[in-house]
Amino acid sequence: MTDQAIRLDGVTKAYPSFQLGKLDLAIPKGYITGFIGPNGSGKTTTMQLIMGLIHADQGAIRVLGRSMDQDAITIKDQIGFVYAENPIPENFKIKQLENIVKKAYSQWDTGLFSRYCDQFGLSVDQKIKDFSTGMKFKLALAIALSHHAHLIILDEPSSGLDPIVRREILDLLQEEMLDGETSILISSHNTQELEQIADYIIFIDQGQVVFNASTLDLRDRYRLVKGPVELLEDPEIVALLEGIQTSPHGFKALSQDTQALKENYGQALMIERASLEDIMYHTVKGDSHESTDL
Repeated sequence: MTDQAIRLDGVTKAYPSFQLGKLDLAIPKGYITGFIGPNGSGKTTTMQLIMGLIHADQGAIRVLGRSMDQDAITIKDQIGFVYAENPIPENFKIKQLENIVKKAYSQWDTGLFSRYCDQFGLSVDQKIKDFSTGMKFKLALAIALSHHAHLIILDEPSSGLDPIVRREILDLLQEEMLDGETSILISSHNTQELEQIADYIIFIDQGQVVFNASTLDLRDRYRLVKGPVELLEDPEIVALLEGIQTSPHGFKALSQDTQALKENYGQALMIERASLEDIMYHTVKGDSHESTDL
């Protein structure tokens, strides 16, 4: 078995107004990986490629140790996915829906599906059209988890959910990781939640991977620096900053060398831990970037 859940080598996909790649990307097995980037950055296209919903123009895609070109049917049988807007037939009841869905998966587990429905408080006698947004998401997640998938892919899993449901979902996803065999890829704009649960973060922008790093490495590497604009007249401090943003009140920027900043500029600066949102914002708004694996 490979130690990578997903691997992309030289993958490209071109549209009239957008170019993805070339992407070189490795996602480790047995971890939660967060997938972030601005709207239109290529997240959806990349996830569609990984799920075999569209074909790459160039490059190779391997999922769970298999080639998407050669073993697409086997791969899809081992993937559970949940979209932000789930295309679930709403006139059905849960049992009717299960009778349709289970035919698509060789390892469908009726007992496990029933357990998740009970755990989520889903009524088997109620039509899906009468479910709340949170209940519909729970149903989609129950389906994704009930055929012993080795890879779970979620697109904006907390979108439109209340805080209690979001916390319940996040706790469940972390429980799924305990066997060390399940891998989870989450595309989300909620960077705060990803910081809490993701082991790795992939940041994509303008069709290119900006970084693919462990969450711990990102926390250790980056700091958010604030100070008066006048300091930016010194080229030595500018050389230590990334993604500088200015306002009438001062500047904010990222830095990977705060020791030098402290030694040379001391009390003139405020230095604090950079959140994932800070890193994403200043990287996008700053200079052009090259892919970095940390």
